[in-house]
Amino acid sequence: MGKALSRAAQWTTAGDGKGKIAFTPHNESLLNSIIQFAESFPSKYATEAGMIFQTPLKWDSCLTTADFSGAYDVDGSEVKSQAKDPSGNPILVLTKTGSRGYQLSVSSLEEAAHVLKIASDRKLKEVRSCLESNRDPVANILGPGFATVEGDDSTTLRLLEQSERGSAEETTKKLRMLLIMDGVDKDLLNESLKLISGEVRLTPEAVKREVEVLQSFSHDTSDKGVLASIEYTSSFVFANGCHAPPWRQVHGEICYLKVKPFDGDVFWITCSTAGVFENKGCLKEGDEVDYERIGEIYKDIANLLKNKSPMFAESISKVEFSVQESKKDDYIPLDDEQKSDSDHDHADHWRDNEKDREGGREKRQKKKKDKTKRPEPSLKWKSLGLEDEDHKHKEKKDGDKERMKQRRKMQRERSFDKKAKTPSMAVESDFSESSSESEEEEESPDRRQETSSDLPSEYWQIQKLVKYLKIGNQTATIIALCALRDFNLNQETCQLAIRDVGGLDVLLNLLETNEIRCKIGSLKILKEISKNTQIRKAIADLGGLQTMVNILESPNKDLKCLAAATIANVAKFRRARRTVRQFGGVKKLVLLMDCIPLGSVPMTSDVEKDIEVARCGALALWSCSKSTKNKQAMRKAGAIPLLARLLKSPHEDMLIPVVGTLQECATEKSYRLAIRTEGMIEDLVKNLSSENPELQMHCASAIFKCAEDKETRDLVRQYKGIDPLVTLLSDTENKELLAAATGAIWKCAISPENVQRFQELKTIEILVTLLENQPEEVLINVVGALSECANEPTNRTTIRKTGGITPLINLLTGTNQSLLVNVTKAVGACATEPESMAIIDKLDGVRLLWSLLKNPNHEVQASAAWAICPCIENAKDAGEMVRSFVGGLELIVSLLKSDDIAVLASVCAAIAKIAKDEENLAVITDHGVVPMLAKLAATTDDKLRCHLAEAIAQCCMWGNNRVSFGEENAVAPLVKYLKSPDDHVHRATARALNQLSKDPNNCITMHECSVVKTLVEMVGSVHADLQENAASCISNIRRLALANERSRKK
Repeated sequence: MGKALSRAAQWTTAGDGKGKIAFTPHNESLLNSIIQFAESFPSKYATEAGMIFQTPLKWDSCLTTADFSGAYDVDGSEVKSQAKDPSGNPILVLTKTGSRGYQLSVSSLEEAAHVLKIASDRKLKEVRSCLESNRDPVANILGPGFATVEGDDSTTLRLLEQSERGSAEETTKKLRMLLIMDGVDKDLLNESLKLISGEVRLTPEAVKREVEVLQSFSHDTSDKGVLASIEYTSSFVFANGCHAPPWRQVHGEICYLKVKPFDGDVFWITCSTAGVFENKGCLKEGDEVDYERIGEIYKDIANLLKNKSPMFAESISKVEFSVQESKKDDYIPLDDEQKSDSDHDHADHWRDNEKDREGGREKRQKKKKDKTKRPEPSLKWKSLGLEDEDHKHKEKKDGDKERMKQRRKMQRERSFDKKAKTPSMAVESDFSESSSESEEEEESPDRRQETSSDLPSEYWQIQKLVKYLKIGNQTATIIALCALRDFNLNQETCQLAIRDVGGLDVLLNLLETNEIRCKIGSLKILKEISKNTQIRKAIADLGGLQTMVNILESPNKDLKCLAAATIANVAKFRRARRTVRQFGGVKKLVLLMDCIPLGSVPMTSDVEKDIEVARCGALALWSCSKSTKNKQAMRKAGAIPLLARLLKSPHEDMLIPVVGTLQECATEKSYRLAIRTEGMIEDLVKNLSSENPELQMHCASAIFKCAEDKETRDLVRQYKGIDPLVTLLSDTENKELLAAATGAIWKCAISPENVQRFQELKTIEILVTLLENQPEEVLINVVGALSECANEPTNRTTIRKTGGITPLINLLTGTNQSLLVNVTKAVGACATEPESMAIIDKLDGVRLLWSLLKNPNHEVQASAAWAICPCIENAKDAGEMVRSFVGGLELIVSLLKSDDIAVLASVCAAIAKIAKDEENLAVITDHGVVPMLAKLAATTDDKLRCHLAEAIAQCCMWGNNRVSFGEENAVAPLVKYLKSPDDHVHRATARALNQLSKDPNNCITMHECSVVKTLVEMVGSVHADLQENAASCISNIRRLALANERSRKK
């Protein structure tokens, strides 16, 4: 192991003389191999595992005393193993070295394996620290005499000599350990050699070229570029071409880049000889870059940007596609003679570079000279009797060639049609499907093998087998298909090789023959290779989906299974799903699910085949159900009752595609209604307790989408589904399952009855622990659930006491729109409690909420404005707090120009709270709040009416605002609000009219609108404030009338 660390591992240079193991893919692979060896050592070598080290391995550990239990004695800040060495010393000792750090000492490999088990997901960090502190572990294990040395190592000979003088048993044990360690060293060195030989290291010149290309595609607007900007953090270039300072160049770093994508914040990346990775960057302009790595290492800048920015990935793929289209002029058509000589030429005949072309031309000329006689088949093929049948299949081969030509013509026409479409046609075609569908596969660039020198031997073997498929008779075809299946078809090289040598054409042609065995063999191969994105696209381009859809009507059950399973793989992108629907595939797939009710008949081979056919049909429908139009076609074809029947299956492999299809379709209201009325909620709840995490995830996801409806939420509670949903929160490692479970809990929490059960199960406390170190998909649901639960006062107190306010405030700085909406709702709900409001104010939460009013998303603006209302109401010095936000009052008044009703209603509610402070009311009056509110008076939306009337009532308290509202014609529309069926609108309107009636001209307007009769009726309301304001308004109108009468008498 010492040799591997000294020769193969990549070490950094440190100022204190102690190097560190660099964070590179090479080292990571090396460390993983060492972990695998150490973990399996006690089971493989039980005797040697208990051997006590000559010197313990000591290192700074990330483990703490809390991680140890069972066979360990924990005493304060120290841990000792109960197992002892012959001297009576514990084999493992963990001691505290500082305020936070711990040092671990281990004296046997058996105990080291236990440490790795305890470390769990931290094992890589633990092994790295151990090897950095003990660079030659063999010297610790066997003693200094066995240290790793360069040159000839006579350690084994010396050990044999010692066995003659000392204890034979002890020496034999040491010898066995030495040989084991030597074997591990050799394995690690061999593995490193393979990794190094396949590693392509970056150079300053390569990085510079890539940066220049990306800069040429950068622009201020997203429609003209793939990035907003990409630039070096330092413009100074050293003589070796690096931008990184010398003390970072020793780590292999070349330069640092500042990148601004269109769909995210600015981030910084490091380009090094080992690859490209994101670093922590700098907090503000002028600061030094924090070089610490974040995330994975990528082979180039483009790959990192594709992973970091979905918009860049989509844009750059279009650029790559257009570049490939422009290269189509380089296509070299070959005549028949050249085609027969292309065993070692690229199957698609793309033009190579000038150097390769010269070499290839010489080889082809040499082959033509040698080709003076017709090649004869080998004795192996003659013995199969294939030569005699060649003349029988000449007609079949001609037909196959014709069909291939037709397929290629169809492909070219489709490609031309795509280019020739008008913009309106393109929009109609491309976006006729569900908005949730991914476009990545549709736009993915076509990848081909670059040069013949890089192609593996399998490529040429597959090419020969495809030749036999093309020219062989029936027997040869079946043998070739069997031989093809012997390859590892899950390997991308083999998948693309079949495509590149024209094998897809042949396999799809075989599906149109009448030979069942050929069809089955072809479909088995297509099913495996169609897992590749490029192959799916090629199958769709060649019209293979139409043929497979036709096979779904075949009486042969094996054929139907394979065809459906292949369609399930191919229909992963939009165009393929559309093709399946257009050729009647959806209806045929639905019919496949119509099998005998499970459990009603004894299980026979025929029944098993029927069940497998139904499973494959459900699998294909799962892929197709990502399209909105396909969902409608499935419903019309009668898929819902069949899915309900299959949902009662005891087989998990059947349930997963069925539930997967249901959760995809549950986005449609008609499906949600059907799932509820067909009794499927009970089955979904029952399967939440399954031991299969994937099935649990799909069931939770289906409940998440269906629980939008109150009846469904009640059914989930009725069938005791709340408890298993909360149980799923314990699996924090499975993020997909966690996102589905938290989503279902969120939607179920909308019903107060469910919240009560969540309280009993201590769900709030669990959700608060999930507010940190989780992906956005989980956070959205967790915060959404907390916002619903926070409507109950006891839950708000629980959130505060469990420390949930701080992480909620921290999430207000994010960029995800859905997350921001939920966070603002949760913070607003918590702000209704004075104790929580004090924490929010201390953490500057109100300022963060106010800043979200600038967010371009209307939903975020509205949610932030609603959250501000309780903050102002419950803050100690609300008026001063609001005035402290520079430009805050002007911002909120400007939002009254919004076209969104929800934004207007929330802003009016906030203005009503702000206007309670006289100074703030004076400021917003100067900003023109009165005419803006008056313009909104004609609205018919009751929610906006309610809060608008409240805002007008409060704004009347300053200066001549009452008069201004009358001059802006806001009084007459307000009178109409009294005809609304909503009591809240009546109460707010009465308050506003009461304030407005203190101006004589407004009283005249009200009287003209016949408001008195309506107000008189409201004086008898059950609401005291409504009675009081209605009576006061009538009183003001009456006083004006009396004054008018007195003036007339005089």
